[in-house]
Amino acid sequence: MEITADKVKELRERTGIGMMECKSALAECGCDMDKAIEILRKKGYARAEAKSSRAAKEGLVGSYIHMNGRIGVLIEVNCESDFVARNCEFQELAKELAMQIAAAKPRYISSSDVPEDIVAKEKEIIKAQLGDMKKPPEIMEKIVQGKLGKFFEEVCLLDQPYIREDKIKVRDLIAQLVAKMGENIKIGRFARFEIGQD
Repeated sequence: MEITADKVKELRERTGIGMMECKSALAECGCDMDKAIEILRKKGYARAEAKSSRAAKEGLVGSYIHMNGRIGVLIEVNCESDFVARNCEFQELAKELAMQIAAAKPRYISSSDVPEDIVAKEKEIIKAQLGDMKKPPEIMEKIVQGKLGKFFEEVCLLDQPYIREDKIKVRDLIAQLVAKMGENIKIGRFARFEIGQD
């Protein structure tokens, strides 16, 4: 199938990744848009990983108020430069993340932020739910780890499916912008408030 300029442009708009990389991804998968997006996500995520150790000391505080003021969110999103912090797409990301927090109620940024005692307690609960399944210990451990992964998807912002496109996780959404902007982007902290909730 011919790789047209329109296809390349559409893929570039959807992913925020460079034209030559988009063209290469389309060639790699026979012009299948979904497969090309998947290829670029993987490459974009890899590029984001390479930038993750760089200092991100600029940024902004995003906010979102929902349901006639009954739910409110503040989030600090960091980047490397003031130039990126003032960029519309970066500001839009902060807003999207605040909306994600309002809707999905995460308690932590990532699984590494979950206290060890909470993880241990969750493992205990999972093992109790499994009861006396007659499975080898290594299979039981895989089942526990799988269920623990589901727990992290519920309580950790970066592991949650993105509310607007649940085929990707919030970390992938951030990685796409990292790939596009060429800067490290991190969530510093967030707070979610809901009337009548502790």
